[in-house]
Amino acid sequence: MIEQQLNKFLDEWHESAADADFDGYFNKIAPNGVYVGTDEEEVWSKTEFADFSKPFFDKGRAWDFTAIDRNIYRDENGSHIWFNETLNTWMGVCRGSGIITLNGETGQYEIQQYVLSLTVPNESIRQVMEVIDQTEEN
Repeated sequence: MIEQQLNKFLDEWHESAADADFDGYFNKIAPNGVYVGTDEEEVWSKTEFADFSKPFFDKGRAWDFTAIDRNIYRDENGSHIWFNETLNTWMGVCRGSGIITLNGETGQYEIQQYVLSLTVPNESIRQVMEVIDQTEEN
């Protein structure tokens, strides 16, 4: 039952971005939540991430991430929840992982931290490392 609620919560969160529903998206992130993007510099507070993202939502074209697979874990009383998911994105297959808590005052789930990562096939890692090295040299 809880796993179904959490899957629905996360699917709705991703759908809010795809629909450019700013409030629907950012209301699911805890006030002190953190979003870690794919770039080394992207460690955003909720406010920073909302400020950065607002123009995309206002234009009606945020991002569209769809879960391919998801694993949800929780402690015995359900107060600590963590997950990882494989996503279909404009960047190809990515991985998201995060921490969700249940807000005791509102009874709503909140994303405390979300980390988005690119997936790199092991056989391609050397090529990716070369691109990173070249970027860091410039």
